[in-house]
Amino acid sequence: MVQEKTAAPVPEASDTDDPSGEVTSPPPSRLELPARVAGVVAGGLLIFLAFPPLGLWFLAPLGMASAVLAVHGTRPRRGAWLGLLAGLALLLPGLYWVSPIGIDAWLGLVAMESAFYGAWGTGTALVARLRLWPLWSAALWVAAEWARGEFPFGGFPWARVAFSQGESIFTPYAALGGAPLVSFAVALCGGLLALAVSRSAPRTSSAPEGARGPRWGRAVAWPLAGALAVPAGALAVPRYGDEGRNVTIGVIQGNVPGRGMHPLGDEPAVVLGNHTRMLHQMARDVREGRTPRPDLVVLPENSTDIDPLRSEFARSEIDAAVKDIGVPVLVGAVVGIGENNRATRSLVWDPVTGPGAHYDKQQLVPFGEYTPLKDLVLALFERASLVGKQSVAGTRDGDLRLGPVTIGAINCYEVAFDGIVGDTARTGASPLVVQTNNATYALTNLPPQQLAMSQLRAVEHNRAVITSAITGISAYVTPSGSIAWRTGELVPAMNVLTVPVRTAQTIATRVGALPEWALILVGAGALAVAWRRRTPSVGHPVIRKDDQQVGDA
Repeated sequence: MVQEKTAAPVPEASDTDDPSGEVTSPPPSRLELPARVAGVVAGGLLIFLAFPPLGLWFLAPLGMASAVLAVHGTRPRRGAWLGLLAGLALLLPGLYWVSPIGIDAWLGLVAMESAFYGAWGTGTALVARLRLWPLWSAALWVAAEWARGEFPFGGFPWARVAFSQGESIFTPYAALGGAPLVSFAVALCGGLLALAVSRSAPRTSSAPEGARGPRWGRAVAWPLAGALAVPAGALAVPRYGDEGRNVTIGVIQGNVPGRGMHPLGDEPAVVLGNHTRMLHQMARDVREGRTPRPDLVVLPENSTDIDPLRSEFARSEIDAAVKDIGVPVLVGAVVGIGENNRATRSLVWDPVTGPGAHYDKQQLVPFGEYTPLKDLVLALFERASLVGKQSVAGTRDGDLRLGPVTIGAINCYEVAFDGIVGDTARTGASPLVVQTNNATYALTNLPPQQLAMSQLRAVEHNRAVITSAITGISAYVTPSGSIAWRTGELVPAMNVLTVPVRTAQTIATRVGALPEWALILVGAGALAVAWRRRTPSVGHPVIRKDDQQVGDA
């Protein structure tokens, strides 16, 4: 007779089983979940500390290592909410500057944006089963940041890891692949550190005698060497030299009377008066020899609180001040478009011909300059009515002839968007000029975060960047990303600066979004492979063919 023996059950898959079947870490314990939670929270907080105003940039790869290590070896579902926790730990403090609008707005934005980190956690839990998983996880981080910058309502790319690296050892990578490559380099460095830690962890007590305890040697040395090589590689990125041409730019920060949700105050023309008065003061300083004569002057976004194209009073005040200084001035104004719309405009004002060429802001602030889902939002939130007339997006790049140079006009929120800045830089405009109004968020962490974006953009496109902010921080960033001059906040300030004019384009400027798309495709490919190789679920043992035996009668 043939006796059929019972098939031996296959051990259930552990969260940390290697796809080959080799258990690479000890079985779960009661401390595992708290340790993972602590790891992702610590990771998110460390990344936050890398951002200005603290600017401890070297903590970003350590934060990435902590977050990746906590997600590594877990299931996709658990990876999702661990990634969500990492996002919350990063964004709750990182986006606290939104709170002057309302605590509900701050918490709602953080919750929505953290969901993208949950998706990253899911993907990382899957690709961590593959060889070279730090590479795939870093590519997925770039993909998550891309998605945040696109969806919903045009995206919100604030708090990208690259923007914590305004002036760090990783910054030169911006000249090769822009902000996405900088984020990738930081994430890869962190992933390699996590790999080294995971390989050096003590083996389980069930391991054979002599194979217990920490594991060292080449298995740990190689990822550590890689973690050092990633930032060191930035030293090999080509540098761009001076081209022997300069332009002298006057920068004015006029300040505003109000704070919070009503920064321009209740009395009209105060903001206009603040800026025209300082323009007259600059003209007097030039005549009396206290300051050099500028080739052009830049005023901030909303430097007039009255539409100068519809108000004869505002027009005459600006025209008189521009004639006094005697050079073209870039005026920031909100102008009417028809009866129901408006545009945030960078307007060239010539001392002879008056207002002329202009750039209208293309990347508008949802719920600030226009209202998505307008009828529903206005019915639910009375505060949404403060938007007033709906802004209309511009359709052309920001290259504007201003005196002896063609500057690249970028309006406030737009500096966070790769495409807007890159398209303007590709026109050949130099230097880049960021007009900004951060008055609602004065003394929060937004102004220093935005200045760090200007630092990265300077290196990315080999351009000097002038930031003119209505309440601060106004600044001059050199093409190497260093801050050569900056103001305080909530104070009137002005200066005349000699700025290099660079025309050479970096690799990042020429190739645009190609490196980002390449990294996204790499991450997507790794996800597809990991999904096909996914291990069986716990609770569903598999009976392999080799486990079935036939005995003699």
